[in-house]
Amino acid sequence: MNNLIKNIVKTDNNWGVLALRVPVGIILAAHGAQKLFGWFGGYGLEGTGQWMASIGIEPGVLMAFLAGSAEFFGGIALILGLLTRPAALVSAFTMVIAIVAVHLPNGLFMSNNGYEFGLSLLAASIALVQLGGGTASVDRLLEKRFQ
Repeated sequence: MNNLIKNIVKTDNNWGVLALRVPVGIILAAHGAQKLFGWFGGYGLEGTGQWMASIGIEPGVLMAFLAGSAEFFGGIALILGLLTRPAALVSAFTMVIAIVAVHLPNGLFMSNNGYEFGLSLLAASIALVQLGGGTASVDRLLEKRFQ
């Protein structure tokens, strides 16, 4: 079990990851809060669920809950650098679903509700899966504890 935890929290002694991890975490957490709680002009769980059902992602409320939770809790985890690799992996998966199910038919650009924003978050999430939390992370503290 210790080896599993070591592999999950393993990270480089790198400050640069902080510049990627925190803004991506903030963006994801904010989007999740829109879906779950209706914060920041979002529609909340019920409204987001109805929209998801209307585009064929069903059951809508459950899918809204899963997407919102992945974004909100994953974003908080990324901000803290807590279980960065799993949080980033779940975020990457969520972005793939968003790109394929919602944005891909609209082309690249955000002005047409395209996939460029989701693609950026996907790329950043994949990078974080590879890099881990970096120096300024809870993962780094956990890694030291399990050495």
